[in-house]
Amino acid sequence: MPTINRLAEMHDEITAWRRDFHEHPEVLYETHRTSAKVAEILKEIGVDEVTTGVGRTGVVGVIKGRNGGAGKSIALRADMDALPMAEETGKEYASKNEGAMHACGHDGHTAMLLGTAKYLAETRNFDGTVILVFQPAEEGGAGAKAMMDDGLFTRWNVDEIYGLHNQPGTPIDHFATRSGPLMASTDEFTITVKGVGGHAAYPHNTIDPVVVGSQIVSALQSIASRNVGPLQSIVISVTFFQAGTAYNIIPDTAKLGGTIRTLDQDVRKQAAQRVKQVVEGVCAANGAGVDFDFADGYPSTSNHPDQTKFATQIAAEIAGSSDKVDENIDPTMGGEDFAYYLEEKPGAFIFLGNGESAGLHHPKYDFNDEAIPYGCSYFIKLVETAMPAT
Repeated sequence: MPTINRLAEMHDEITAWRRDFHEHPEVLYETHRTSAKVAEILKEIGVDEVTTGVGRTGVVGVIKGRNGGAGKSIALRADMDALPMAEETGKEYASKNEGAMHACGHDGHTAMLLGTAKYLAETRNFDGTVILVFQPAEEGGAGAKAMMDDGLFTRWNVDEIYGLHNQPGTPIDHFATRSGPLMASTDEFTITVKGVGGHAAYPHNTIDPVVVGSQIVSALQSIASRNVGPLQSIVISVTFFQAGTAYNIIPDTAKLGGTIRTLDQDVRKQAAQRVKQVVEGVCAANGAGVDFDFADGYPSTSNHPDQTKFATQIAAEIAGSSDKVDENIDPTMGGEDFAYYLEEKPGAFIFLGNGESAGLHHPKYDFNDEAIPYGCSYFIKLVETAMPAT
């Protein structure tokens, strides 16, 4: 197997860490137990520096190479947070925290980076410095930005940054990525239609916000088909529509919300402007008022060309064949706050196969522990190749 032999000896220990994290999931910035456990393990395995409380509950570890850490510095990132949902895996290590579950594999990402740290701290077979970034709140909380705002790139010197995410449906020993836009921006909008309520038997005496809201839902779909070029990617989804309390009452208001996903910054700006115009236009045409709120989400995750080429070369070595690395995967309209790091520093984000498992964010999902040696080996080989010991 092309993975590093030492990891076979470490596999049970890393798996135990992973399952412990899985059993005790914590959401957003509430990763207090997880962060403490990460810091404890980093200290036990001999990492040179451990700093907690970065970006509220993030942890940063530092490992210096054989030359004392001089020269290049590479950051490796793992996300630690879980999702606010109930688990249905039936595993013996299933979540003990009601309403929280590691349904996206961040338990696996954290354990793999700890395994990487243990190996690198033992061997020091590199020159330069490795910055280990254990991040909270990837799932909607912009934990990456919080860590940056708290000095991630000023308190620690970082030349390049790399991350990975497991991918269900892709074989264990396979990788996938692409140069340029890999994942979409994740903006959100909330619309409150202000009508005039009344008796459902006399709709002509009302301004029905349900009808107006329904027209908005339909009209927003024309933005993708008529306002953006057919070769440009955009998704506009209305994901909730709340109105009314009774069968015979037309309500005064209706509340709608959803997400805008794009891969291009110009399209992102155009879509935000156009959504607002469409909403206000439909409401005006029906005599309704409106409150429109727009929230910038994560930017598009866009890999840097040189670092992506390097990452795919390393992945091919670990996979044992370039045929097992898709270096031009289709972009996904899912989002990832690793995007903030890539706006500031060169780097690359890559997907690692999780085998045939339930999909991400599914109550029956579980990270596949057989992927651990591949994720650890990828990070280790990346460091040792980018910063070879002299």
